[in-house]
Amino acid sequence: MRVNAIFIFIISLLTIILLIGILSDTPQRAVYFFFIGPFRNLFSFGNMLNASVPFILGALGIITAMKAGSLNLGGEGQCYLGAFITTVTALSLPHFGKAGIIICALAGSLSAGVLAGFSGYYKAKWNTSELITSFLLSCAVIPVINYLVTGPFLDPGTSLISTEKIHENMRFTQILRPSGLNTGFIIALVFVFIVKFFLDKTKTGYEFRMAGYNETFARYAGINVKINTVIAMTISGFLYGLAGSFAVFGTHYAVIKEFSAGLGWSGLTAALIAGFSPLAVIPGALFLAWINSGARIAMQNTGLTFEIAYIVQAVIFFFSTSLVLKNIIAKKRKE
Repeated sequence: MRVNAIFIFIISLLTIILLIGILSDTPQRAVYFFFIGPFRNLFSFGNMLNASVPFILGALGIITAMKAGSLNLGGEGQCYLGAFITTVTALSLPHFGKAGIIICALAGSLSAGVLAGFSGYYKAKWNTSELITSFLLSCAVIPVINYLVTGPFLDPGTSLISTEKIHENMRFTQILRPSGLNTGFIIALVFVFIVKFFLDKTKTGYEFRMAGYNETFARYAGINVKINTVIAMTISGFLYGLAGSFAVFGTHYAVIKEFSAGLGWSGLTAALIAGFSPLAVIPGALFLAWINSGARIAMQNTGLTFEIAYIVQAVIFFFSTSLVLKNIIAKKRKE
């Protein structure tokens, strides 16, 4: 998989250079700001690292579900729901301080986990495709939260379409001023090792991997595949919800309307780049964050549009899925 990652990295760089050459009137300037911009100063570098946090947690959610033979496509709505419940809970507990962060993050993440868990339950009970149900539930939740954010919970004192901001004593500590990098980045890295330990060293993690590799064998081995499907999808949603909570505590301090747009696919892309390996999620997420940050800085300083980041991400997604399918076909031929 290391060779695949290097191949994707090279293809991505060539795609960026090609697109800049086609779309920019000042290609040399655009290339500089795209590639070097995120590393020019602490502000840009810290914001790039901070932008990787939801990619890390989202990718971990994808990997957890995939190891058990499921795929969670509802990350966008789960993240949005987790952020909203976190914010509402935090606004109700303004003076709980740092202890309140744990309570509110659990409330938001568990709500997202329950949402994803429904898809796991439908698959276990009626063999309904979790790809469809997770995506449809996400699509159903987003407009409901939009109504709440733009209606009952709208903060009239801000120019943004968002809820009221949480209290300052319930925010993550910034660690690289003047950027927005905060302790959420460190906690996200810790979760990488937690998920790695869970999947590799625990009984449930072993059952996930057996079910994902060969469900029929897992059933004959006495593994309750149905329950593990529900658990895996719930954990996946929990991690996406945690990404929403971290966005509230560390970046936005409120729920901005549809701030999680595209996060589900970004998490899936990071997981694909990582080859569904938890530890490889870190460089995969940082790579995506660098592309997004570079595109944004290039847009601010040249005539380049931010959509170049989406095009590159689509190219990464295409080649990553192609390589995954190739590996699956190769394994089946060996069997």
